[in-house]
Amino acid sequence: MKKIILAFDSFKGSANSLDIAKHAERAILNEYPRCEVMRFPIADGGEGTTEALCAGLDTTKVYCRVHDPLMNPIEVSYGISRDGTTAILEMASASGLPLVPVSLRNPMNTTTFGSGEVILDALNRGCRKFIMGIGGSATNDAGIGMLSALGVRFLDSDKQELKPKGGNLINIEYIDDSAMHPALKESSFTIACDVNNPLFGSEGAAYIFAPQKGATADEVEALDNGLRHYAKLIKAYKGVDIASIAGAGAAGGMGGGLLAFLNANLKSGIDTILEILNFKESIHNADLIFTGEGKLDVQTGMGKALGGILKIANQQNVPVIALGGCIEDAEKLNEMGFTAVLSIQPAPVSLEQAMQRQFTLKNIETTITQLLRVIKRFGK
Repeated sequence: MKKIILAFDSFKGSANSLDIAKHAERAILNEYPRCEVMRFPIADGGEGTTEALCAGLDTTKVYCRVHDPLMNPIEVSYGISRDGTTAILEMASASGLPLVPVSLRNPMNTTTFGSGEVILDALNRGCRKFIMGIGGSATNDAGIGMLSALGVRFLDSDKQELKPKGGNLINIEYIDDSAMHPALKESSFTIACDVNNPLFGSEGAAYIFAPQKGATADEVEALDNGLRHYAKLIKAYKGVDIASIAGAGAAGGMGGGLLAFLNANLKSGIDTILEILNFKESIHNADLIFTGEGKLDVQTGMGKALGGILKIANQQNVPVIALGGCIEDAEKLNEMGFTAVLSIQPAPVSLEQAMQRQFTLKNIETTITQLLRVIKRFGK
């Protein structure tokens, strides 16, 4: 083995992609001390996107005080390129579901205001290019919270300003963007998104994602009606039909909401990240790619992080071995192009033990060691 690529997503709730890659690299170098090992932390637009991109780019981490989905003050971080022009952020840092206690989760009440505050901070630092992941949200406000932080006002029938939360989408009758931050006119946004759902309807933001965020059946219907109403307003005010855009339903409708007000492009999260990190060029002449995530199933190869890796690897005939804590439909994953899919669990264990960080990292290192010993035995 002369060159091995490590491109792990996080094992969510257990171990992050950077730590996984470190342990995988140690296993490789123990067996192949002269092997070139290239590490690519991977994410698909959700939690970990900033970390993945900043690990592969020349950036500086900065901090700012913003508000979480329930408008409580928090501190978040994001990356700025060394030349000061580009901000790399993820909306989950300020508007993500883990920020809201389970008992308080309800997308009728949550807002993306804090994500707008992060953008505002970057604008005031001089950034004019933005790369933003929008997965993992606690919200269903179609981005009105974020836009409010940037100066847009959403008014009811009495022209009173509304709180920018999901439950108020249905109450918006007027939109005033005259005070929107002037620097936005000269700014561009690449939006990394891992879903293609429409804004509303049976496959839209509310029906598919709002129940995971705490909405009841009645609230899902109310949120969907709010998104429909908002889409009509956007078409009337901005001349943009966000209802017809694939991915508009991402992050509780933020995908569509951004496109109407900002110079934004909605792109596949994993494709965006792999392009920025020059993954396609880097795997040239590689002998093997190790990848993985917490659960491997048929969704793994369909538009998610590992699917993007597999697509590029197959184009260059580089074998891909995927490791996971749990495996479903191994045969179908093989049919998609994975050379092998393997569980890292050494024996039946409890979920609690399987999720322990050190247990996961040790098992990844052990599994890769055993695989490479087999490969060495047969002369590769």
